[in-house]
Parts: sequence; C-alpha cells; structure tokens
Amino acid sequence: MSLLPYAFARPFLFGMDAEAAHELTMDMLARGQRTPLQWAWCNETVSDPVQLAGLTFPNRVGLAAGLDKNARCIDALAAMGFGFVEVGTVTPKAQPGNPKPRMFRLPEARALINRLGFNNEGLDAFIANVRRSQVRAQGKPLLLGLNIGKNAATPIEQATGDYLACLEGVYPHADYVTVNISSPNTQNLRALQSDEALDALLGAIADHREKLAAAQGRRVPIFVKIAPDLNEAQVAVIAATLTRHGMDGVVATNTTIARDAVQGLPHAGEAGGLSGAPVREASNAVIRQLRAALGPAFPIVGVGGVMSAEDAVGKIRAGADVVQIYTGLIYEGPALVSRAARAIRAMR
Repeated sequence: MSLLPYAFARPFLFGMDAEAAHELTMDMLARGQRTPLQWAWCNETVSDPVQLAGLTFPNRVGLAAGLDKNARCIDALAAMGFGFVEVGTVTPKAQPGNPKPRMFRLPEARALINRLGFNNEGLDAFIANVRRSQVRAQGKPLLLGLNIGKNAATPIEQATGDYLACLEGVYPHADYVTVNISSPNTQNLRALQSDEALDALLGAIADHREKLAAAQGRRVPIFVKIAPDLNEAQVAVIAATLTRHGMDGVVATNTTIARDAVQGLPHAGEAGGLSGAPVREASNAVIRQLRAALGPAFPIVGVGGVMSAEDAVGKIRAGADVVQIYTGLIYEGPALVSRAARAIRAMR
C-alpha cells in the first residue's frame, strides 16, 4: 500500500502548469523506480486473470498510452498494481510535438485537454528504455503494450512506412502492439480510420506481422486504437476491417474533439483531445457498438472516462474485456488502480 496518500500531492501538482506537473511526476517515477522510494506509490496487484488474444492479463485494469510516451517508467507504473501497462505513442524519429502550452486541466469537469502531438524521443531511445525495465525479468505478472504512430512530418500517404518501421522495432519487446490511428493531434491522422485507408494500412501491418512472426518464432497480438467521434456506420466498417485483416483486439477509445460537455469552462475552447469524465459515455457507446458488431469473443480494451471503480465496472458492462486509465490517475491517484480491479473482480 502506498505510503503517500495522493490527496497530499495533488494540490501541489495542480498548482503547477499541467505539462510541467506531468514532467515532474514522470521524472520522479523514473528516478524512484527500483528504489525504496517506490513505496510512495505502490499498490497491491489484484489477482483477476483473464485470457485475451492469447495473453494472460493478470487483472483487468491497465494504463493507457500517452502518460509514459518514452517508456521511461515501466517499473514504477507496474508497482501501482496495473495488470498491463501501455507505453508510447512512439514514432520512428524523435519529434518535439506541438508548441506549448499544449496541456490543460478542466477540474470542474474532471477532464484534460491535450494537443501534445506525439512528442517523443524516437524509436531507438524508446526501445532502449523498454529493454532497461526489469519488472518482467523479476517475475512480476505484467503485460506490456507498445503503442506506435507516425511522425508529424511524414505525409499521410506515406504513413504506412512509419507504422511498419515502428512495428519491426518494437515487435521483439512487446506483449502486444497498439496501432494508434486516432489521436486528434497529428494532422490528418484520423483519416486513417476511413474505409480504404484503414484497409490498406491494416493489410500492410498484417502482412509484415506474419513475416516478423515467421522470423522470430513468436506471433505478437496487434490492437488498433480508434476514436470516440465515430458514427455507427463508421464503427461497423472498422469492425469489419479489423476482422478481415486478423487484428487481435481494439482499444476504444482515444480522446474526443467534441466539447458539448465542457462548454463555457476555462480552456474548453483549446484545440486538442478531451479526456476524462466527459468522454465516458461516448466511449461506452462505441464499445457497445463494437461488441454488437464483433461478437462476444473479440477482445475490446475500454478506455475513456474511468474516474472511479464504478466507471471501470461500467466499461465492462458496456462490453469491454479490460479497461485502461489515464486521466483518472491524474485526478484520483494510484489507489484508483486497485479499487477498480477489485470492483471488476467482484462483478462475478
């Protein structure tokens, strides 16, 4: 159990610029992991194993991509009790992302807006950080997802090359790989969710995965992360394309560009993706549509607006198999992880 209640740390962090607080926190986690300082944020890992995509998830609560873009803090995050941790999004080349300021809190709505834009240190640094993590080598049950994207400078017509380069780089180190085609903060990226573009991208990824599996003797599951801002017809097309190309799961959903739930609040007009409580219902609606289209066996990772244990249970009831947290961790702290995992386990 954590020695430092998050309620003491949050006022200090919320008194800072949002991105500065984020960077300070990640630096602290990176420096403190694998040291006695880790007791400041550690939690038990609730045992609630589930089989999905040929993998055993130790419990049904994971960390969503975006918090640890450079895979610096895998061991620290594992100590919070997650059953799985997804890091990235990584791009082939390092890039600074969008100009600052680019992250904003909306505390009245328990939300964040970010337009970071895949700021990361690039594929080589990312892989080096993954290889330095020790948690799995030490036998702790944890699955590691590696989330891949394209560089901002890469024309959308050439995006497939970026994804294939990233897939090849992360493949030996991942329990699963997530293909991020749904961030609103890289120009034209969401166009890859359209019918023909998605078909071409996933076809190329599927072909390359088979070559990597044959060469390495290991078939790594591939998930695809989609947006909440999709209508039922678009969700149906995506579902059909996922199954046609043998994808192993879907992550639903990324942040939203909608602002209906936060109109009039400070920072509500900022460009970027809105996360936290306001995206919960849109995410759950997409999950329900995916479950209806994909049937009972296709793995769905539910993410978006998990701010409480009850929200996590709601994602499972909507049709998700497992859930991910990001903004809830910012507002509620690490204790949310084990609370959510216990609540989901108690459903059965």
